[in-house]
Amino acid sequence: MQMDPSARPFRGVTIRYLLVIWILILGAIAFLDRTNIAIAGIQIGRAFRIDNTRLGWVFSAFLVGYAAFQIPGGVLARRFGPRRVLAAGLLWWGVFTALTALVSPGMTGALEVLLLIRFTLGAGEAILYPCANQFVERWFPIPERGKAAGIIFAGGGLGSALAPPLLTAIILRYGWHWSFWFCAVLGAVAGAAWYAAARDTPEAHPWVGRTELALIAGGRGDPADVAQTQGAVAAPVPPRAVPWRGIFTNPSMMAVSASYFAYGYVSWIFFSWFYLYLAEVRGLSLRTSAIYSIFPFAAMTLGSVAGGVISDWLAHRFGARAGRCHWPAAALGLTALLIAGGSRVHQAQTASLVLACGAGALYLSQSCFWSVTADFAGTFAGVASGAMNMCCQIGGAVTATLTPLIAARFGWQASFSTATALAILGGLAWLGVDPHARLKPGSAI
Repeated sequence: MQMDPSARPFRGVTIRYLLVIWILILGAIAFLDRTNIAIAGIQIGRAFRIDNTRLGWVFSAFLVGYAAFQIPGGVLARRFGPRRVLAAGLLWWGVFTALTALVSPGMTGALEVLLLIRFTLGAGEAILYPCANQFVERWFPIPERGKAAGIIFAGGGLGSALAPPLLTAIILRYGWHWSFWFCAVLGAVAGAAWYAAARDTPEAHPWVGRTELALIAGGRGDPADVAQTQGAVAAPVPPRAVPWRGIFTNPSMMAVSASYFAYGYVSWIFFSWFYLYLAEVRGLSLRTSAIYSIFPFAAMTLGSVAGGVISDWLAHRFGARAGRCHWPAAALGLTALLIAGGSRVHQAQTASLVLACGAGALYLSQSCFWSVTADFAGTFAGVASGAMNMCCQIGGAVTATLTPLIAARFGWQASFSTATALAILGGLAWLGVDPHARLKPGSAI
């Protein structure tokens, strides 16, 4: 039974924002898990006697698994709901994060075992953002989805900002294995809390008041919801098969996915190589690298939230195309300028700051990818966003492996120039997106 609004335990704070902030925390934990391998990369490389190229394989193994299971993650989110799938996912992450610490460098086929574990961890983490987008589609009216996505994806920057100082301190004091144990336990506790507090829909949550529920239902754009808020009797909507053809062939979805590939390539330079870049190329100590490598991720956190708020404001003030398409195109263009400039600065600290601003500019565009996909796909938001995010993670896997190869052959400047070019192409792709495009029924293969 739904509680009366006056009985709600968090007066003055809407339940949908409390839950979306908790997804931010889950995202921060996920990025602690995945950034951990980069922070411990120098020690792992020495322990396993592997160079940066083979270490890049370890980074890519996670991303290959992450990319391969994006669409299955979206299907699971739609079939079982984000509450159960996210809780199970966090338990999965904990197990395989712990297993990373158990791989012994002296065992036969140690590198191959490590690659398999990181692949499987990536497969488990793949459910995070398809679940989050499925949640946003059910819990947030269309005008608030940019802000909601911005909050969620601030978790990536927050977790990655916390990772260098926190995990470096653990590694220097207790060894690299303990950084993985810490992340494993943290994820299990957060998953249990999510399962206790969350529900798949606002209609099923006992703490959601009538006013909040009416706002959500009236703004989702569902015919049944609109009819209900207008006092009409809505016909029941029968379950539909996933319209795969519409998801994979719609021009706007293809353009968004292409742009997200470029986005993934650029972002994973920071997630996988920035810490090592500062230590090995710029000559900073491990402790100093840990401090300066916080800057891009702090900028990502701020950029994600600010980008979502600005996107919603522009969409309300100037129309959906300005807020959902022109804004991310401009943000990616600014990213290209800052990365190109920052990589050419000679002074290490100044270069770190300029490149950090580039990371923040990149994240100004983040929420638009997910809000456009949620609007486009409706109740299939988890599946469609999973398909889009698969392209992003393929881009990340490419940069995790390709960046050290380009750097070894042509220098690190060439690696950053490649990222600059892809940021420009990603921005141009947004000019081919129609923010009013909607997934049509009856397009299942």
